[in-house]
Amino acid sequence: MADRISSDHPSVQTVRSTCTETATGVRLEVPADDRDAFPTDEVVRVVLDGDECFARIERALTGDDLSVPGIYETPDEARDPTGATDRLVDWIDGHSVSMGGSVLIDVIEPEFLYGLRSPGETVYYDAREPPSSSLQDIASDLEEQ
Repeated sequence: MADRISSDHPSVQTVRSTCTETATGVRLEVPADDRDAFPTDEVVRVVLDGDECFARIERALTGDDLSVPGIYETPDEARDPTGATDRLVDWIDGHSVSMGGSVLIDVIEPEFLYGLRSPGETVYYDAREPPSSSLQDIASDLEEQ
């Protein structure tokens, strides 16, 4: 069983993002100062209310900011969200986050596992190590086939 870690644990870095509205839903804007905590154009795991989902971290169209344009059930949906359900929209609604409001992104394991929470909320995550690079390579090869 994985260890549990709280969002206020000293090993968890927290980044304050801004919820913005888009033509198709919402996105989380990550300030340029915090971009080192995220891989660009990679799919990562994101915990929403205890559910592990997937998101692709993208470079914003302007400036050095990053964004999370949506959160999805599978890595494939995060890569190509056409026809997929964006879980971020429901999460924003369920947590009463307003447009322009803050969403905290917890960096549980850099470049692998992140979590979302509302400001002032404490969340507990299942902390675990990312797979070794050789296992990731095998998984990537299988996904591409």
